[in-house]
Amino acid sequence: MDFQAAVDYILSFADYERMPRSAVVFDLRRIELLLDRMGNPQYAARPVHIAGTKGKGSTAAMIASILTRSGYRTGLYTSPHLLSIRERIQVDGQCIPEGVFARLAAAIKPEARAVNASSGLGQLTTFELLTALAFLHFREQAVDYQVVETGLGGRLDATNVVRPEACVITSVSYDHMDVLGDTLALIAKEKAGIIKTGSVAVTSPQAPEAMEVIEAVCREKGVRLVKVGREVTWQRKVHGPDGQSFELKGLSKDYDLSIPLLGEHQLENAATAVAVAEVLVERGARITGEGIAAGLAQVQWPGRMQVLHRKPWFIVDGAHNSDSARKLVAALREYFVYDKAVLIFGASSDKNVAGMVDELAPFADTVIVTHSHHPRALATERITSEFARKGVVREVAESVPAAIERALSIAGPGDLICATGSLFIVAEAMEYMRQRR
Repeated sequence: MDFQAAVDYILSFADYERMPRSAVVFDLRRIELLLDRMGNPQYAARPVHIAGTKGKGSTAAMIASILTRSGYRTGLYTSPHLLSIRERIQVDGQCIPEGVFARLAAAIKPEARAVNASSGLGQLTTFELLTALAFLHFREQAVDYQVVETGLGGRLDATNVVRPEACVITSVSYDHMDVLGDTLALIAKEKAGIIKTGSVAVTSPQAPEAMEVIEAVCREKGVRLVKVGREVTWQRKVHGPDGQSFELKGLSKDYDLSIPLLGEHQLENAATAVAVAEVLVERGARITGEGIAAGLAQVQWPGRMQVLHRKPWFIVDGAHNSDSARKLVAALREYFVYDKAVLIFGASSDKNVAGMVDELAPFADTVIVTHSHHPRALATERITSEFARKGVVREVAESVPAAIERALSIAGPGDLICATGSLFIVAEAMEYMRQRR
């Protein structure tokens, strides 16, 4: 099996990233059976488990970077990917090699066939197979820590088979309500399903409704809860298009830090990552202030407030709900100086497009509506109707490259272009700009 055949095999299963989630039955017993047949690789390294609506990927990348710069061999498992499925599984910042991906997929295949044939629990999913593949790779690579981001929710997510040192809940907001529930309390309960007795929980600042649920779960499990924003605080110093610096008061000491990622929300994510690092120190990790500073300064997390071009500014960001759209607009106005704003926007069919448009419409002088090639991409007609409701003049481009070319043709050197609405829009924009250069 070569790499492409391995990818085709993995994607041949039910994939809730590409199909209606109502068609997927969430049941942890399937992946538990699969992992058991492969020697339970999920127990080979010390895990940090991360759930949340926004910021979990950035926070995961920061924690992994801190651990790597502190001398630990570190696995990182995230989703979705931007340009290559290999991005989801990394060791010390290096994506899993194509040959290793193919070999491990081939090793999983007979075991997956056996589980599907005998379990009576329904068929394994794409995400479950990728999760198993990540754990196999981390075991082979003898990682010390594995930083694992949930795919959807937490309680029934395929990653919820680890025994974590630290459980992390980043900002909880409205998303995936068809699966997780239509209130913050219900969504928070699903996210808090990763909290396990014997670990320490760390939470980013939360709305009161979500915080009450997280606190209740921690009391029930007898788990200590560290609250970022109360026990760990920060103050921004300098910020601009190339990054930002800040002072942070941690659980045990004060830090002078910087990150290359933009936006006030990334400081919150960085504070959460530092809190996790300090918790790991309490549990025996050798992480110094220098390791924390180096890890944050060198973190890489593409597609989030990322500058692809200057004169005009061209920024991509994976904002895909109203809360993240609000934060994106605030950050663009604060971090960049520009004359006019051109918005390239497309979204997935399961998102609250009306809520995103409410936040983005006042920002844009020109709106170019488009769609990605992803199966769940929302038709442009649905999006244009939402902008029309806000009285915004908009154009339609039938592809992301066409939208970019139109934006570049109308933007002057002092203007700003932002492509957003989903990570699929971002990925296609990044790929096209790379080819264009």
